[in-house]
Amino acid sequence: MARKRNDDDDAKPVIKSRKYVDPETGATRDLPLDGSEAGGEVPAGTEPLAEDGAVTDAETVEELFAVEDADVEVSSSAEPPAGAADAASDLDADIDHILSEAGQREIEEYRDRAARAEAELANFRTRVERDRAANRDAVIAEVVRTLLPAIDDLDRASAHGDLDDGPLALVAQKLRTGFEKYGLRRVGEVGEPFDPSFHEALVQLPKPDVTVNTVGDVIEVGYALGDRLVRAAKVAVFTPEG
Repeated sequence: MARKRNDDDDAKPVIKSRKYVDPETGATRDLPLDGSEAGGEVPAGTEPLAEDGAVTDAETVEELFAVEDADVEVSSSAEPPAGAADAASDLDADIDHILSEAGQREIEEYRDRAARAEAELANFRTRVERDRAANRDAVIAEVVRTLLPAIDDLDRASAHGDLDDGPLALVAQKLRTGFEKYGLRRVGEVGEPFDPSFHEALVQLPKPDVTVNTVGDVIEVGYALGDRLVRAAKVAVFTPEG
């Protein structure tokens, strides 16, 4: 008796073979027409075989993959569009130009930094040398200032003729020579213009034959070490009349 066809038949695969695979032995066996096997139903887990020539789901998937692989091969073997090589070459040239400019800017920046560092180092060396010289002069000036009373006594003795001969004259000469080697010089000479930076005026005397303030007499000699004043000279100053 013919079985009535319904809509569910279109959605499900139609199995025309009466064979199935035994899940325990893996052997192919015939299925009875009544759907039972030796008085029982078809064992669970059995898989009906499609009839010869029928397309299974696995075969369909393999065919789909084969078609996709063919599409990929066709796409990969296709030639690049016209002008792509020129565009790529232009892009490479632009990249090289950008990298070259960036490298040049970086080189210039390093050169500027090196120049600034060299200038700072030169300024630092100049400051160090200046400070070193200033400290050296300060130390010598302090030593000279300590020995000035002895130098004054030698000057007075020389003025009275006590250092014309004898061992004391030799000592005084060596002492003066040693200080002169370090830049010590006398300040205050009769007839030189009065300079308040180096002279201390103890007396002012008007004199008609002078036009500017002039040192008329040195009461106490002053000393300077380079541009550093160790002791100002005490002097009498002649001033113009009127």
